[in-house]
Amino acid sequence: MNSGRLLRRLPLIVGFVWLFASAVSLQAAPQESGSEATHQASGHASDEGHGEASHDSGHGGGGHGHEISSPIPYSLEKYKVEEEAQGIDSLMGKLQHRIKEDPFNLAATIIFLLAVLHTFAAGFFMKLAHKYEHEHEEKIQREGRTAEAKPYKNAKDDTSFRATVFHFLGEVEAVFGMWCIPLVVTIFLMHDFSWHAVTGYFDVLAFKNMKYTEPLFVIVIMAIASTRPILKFSEKVLGVVAGFGKRKPSAWWMSILIIGPLLGSFITEPAAMTIAALLLADQFYRYDVSGKFKYATLGLLFVNVSVGGTLTHFAAPPVLMVAGTWGWGMAHMFDYFGYKAVTAIVLSTLLYFFIFKKEFVKINQQAEKEHNANELPEEPIPFWITGVILCFMAWTVFTLHHPPLFIAGFLFFLAFVAATKTHQDDVSIKGPLLVGVFLAALVTHGSLQNWWISPVLGKLNEVSLFLGATLLTAFNDNAAITFLASQVPAFASNEALQYAVVAGAVTGGGLTVIANAPNPAGQSLLQKYFGEGISPLNLALGAIPPTIIVAICFLFLPSIG
Repeated sequence: MNSGRLLRRLPLIVGFVWLFASAVSLQAAPQESGSEATHQASGHASDEGHGEASHDSGHGGGGHGHEISSPIPYSLEKYKVEEEAQGIDSLMGKLQHRIKEDPFNLAATIIFLLAVLHTFAAGFFMKLAHKYEHEHEEKIQREGRTAEAKPYKNAKDDTSFRATVFHFLGEVEAVFGMWCIPLVVTIFLMHDFSWHAVTGYFDVLAFKNMKYTEPLFVIVIMAIASTRPILKFSEKVLGVVAGFGKRKPSAWWMSILIIGPLLGSFITEPAAMTIAALLLADQFYRYDVSGKFKYATLGLLFVNVSVGGTLTHFAAPPVLMVAGTWGWGMAHMFDYFGYKAVTAIVLSTLLYFFIFKKEFVKINQQAEKEHNANELPEEPIPFWITGVILCFMAWTVFTLHHPPLFIAGFLFFLAFVAATKTHQDDVSIKGPLLVGVFLAALVTHGSLQNWWISPVLGKLNEVSLFLGATLLTAFNDNAAITFLASQVPAFASNEALQYAVVAGAVTGGGLTVIANAPNPAGQSLLQKYFGEGISPLNLALGAIPPTIIVAICFLFLPSIG
């Protein structure tokens, strides 16, 4: 697609997103004093939208506000009151009570588990898609249904609907979005055929809890971070570090996997993931390397990015969820997490470096042949262009909680790219959009899992909580885990439990694609180098060794504070 066609389409796409974001901002505006009663009615609803949440956004001086409410999910506070009144204290007793009180809880979790299982079968569906596509191509050649054989102007090859359907079933980024369809149907059927139950749930997520802000942010930051000026600038910065190793492939690899994830503490984890993944693709994945090296590098990248954002209190989603509630700042993060995270990242990267030393020799040979074959250097990018793109990126990070502002910045960014297209590649939007859909759908499903995650967390001691959070994170976004922990009363004054749940959540952030919000971005950018797609099992195997190292560092290294 040429830049002209792309730029004609992008304003339309972004325009719809802009309208949505503006609505989010309007609905989330501070309430007028006259809506105090409504605010009190929704006071027990958590940030995850449990309870019958409502929000009255007054217009002007006392106009009729628009109330947003939802009967799902059932209030966790109400569960606790009922369970205390009935003397229910065991974990199994609480789960049985909550299923009996609202059978939709079990239905939502079954749908979520089916979606998780679907991600493991994505490679199988992709193989079927390629098989059906190959059979279809042979068939249309035999039957004269190709574009060349048709007696029509602007004819096209007949497409295979079946192959396309299976291709979408094999797109990991689309899986959770597909399973939102049976979720919506289930909400409708199990709540007296109420369309309000469906729209109310999504409205609470979008307009009250702002849960779709992060997917929008990831779309924008991925698109900006993947531009040529940003990549070349990042390459120069990391090249300085790689220079200490004579810029050999091994030095580049270590530079990208150590410095890149740590940048996530300052430019946000999604931006760091995008930059690191693209540099790894250019420096390593495009060469003929073993599958073990590919999966080990991907698993290491996911783990390092997950813990690399813990140097600050504002960049990593699982930390951001609890920093305000528990009063964590920069000093606290560095004292309790920062140096441990750096130590774990360095040790994990060194371990894989020694394991794959032979791979680096092979990569070095391929790179030298390519270098000798290339005669002309790339056209340099003026520094002022890079500087402006960096400003757009900084603006996006600075306004990450305000969709109208960072999407407005994105519109100006697109205009700037068009004006400087000599030094730009086409803006990639398909990948970021798929990742955004993935994250939005994950939030939609994950927000309905509080009924069982919260009591599980409340029953664990420090070590079991750390291990439990690590395991749970593999099957739900780690930010959701830490948020639910911040709602458990036992955690409010217990610093040991607070540390255990957050450390466990970031430790397990590399085990699966759904464990940490930036992971889908890395998968989207690198999956083309994995044949039939990225295997969840092989990804987990590649991530387990660095996960163990991170766990040891967080459990046994002393805190400074």
